[in-house]
Amino acid sequence: MRMKKKTTAAASGAAKRRKGAPAARKSGPGKTGAKRAGTKRAGTEASTRGAVASGDKSTIRSLRAQLARAQARIEELQASAETDFLLDILNRRGFERELARSLSFIKRYQASGALIVLDVDRLKPINDAFGHAAGDEVLKAIVAAISDQVRASDVIGRLGGDEFAVLLWNLSEIDARAKAAALEEAIDRLTFMFRDSQVTAGASAGVAILTAHSDIDRVLDEADRAMYVRKAQRRHES
Repeated sequence: MRMKKKTTAAASGAAKRRKGAPAARKSGPGKTGAKRAGTKRAGTEASTRGAVASGDKSTIRSLRAQLARAQARIEELQASAETDFLLDILNRRGFERELARSLSFIKRYQASGALIVLDVDRLKPINDAFGHAAGDEVLKAIVAAISDQVRASDVIGRLGGDEFAVLLWNLSEIDARAKAAALEEAIDRLTFMFRDSQVTAGASAGVAILTAHSDIDRVLDEADRAMYVRKAQRRHES
């Protein structure tokens, strides 16, 4: 009789444990909370990544703007370093850069061109007699006279002091020498009044023809030597 009661009690306890088992597995709400927390964290991370990405784009735009300003400033400084401030034409550095570029083009495409070097004949006496302001006025008038004689595609530069150079495109040797004579004539016609005195300056021109075999030093030297020969001729003619 006691054995039967013990067996019955054991069976009853096992049944109770089986009934309680499902209750022990009821952990759904905890897992759902974890999922929600994970989703929230994922959303926060995505939002953070989006904010970072937006910040990166803003930084890139800012850096690009800074770079553009820096490049513009570099170009401005380069232009000022290659420009004669008094006459607003290329200085020697700028002209030689253009001449080197032109020679490279001529060599590659078998184009033609000419270099004319002009030296003002009587600038020093004008400076000595009437001051450098008078000399500056003469130089400005000479540049204007040269500009009237050449095309927009041609290049004018001041090599230094009273010496100028003109780079001309697509000219034969005959045409280049005719242009040099026309430049001399245009400058010879200029007259100036300083302290009730009428003065002229004049200029002598030398020519060098640009070919595929030319180099910058050689053509500058050739045109310069031709200019001094021409200057001696003009003195003899005077």
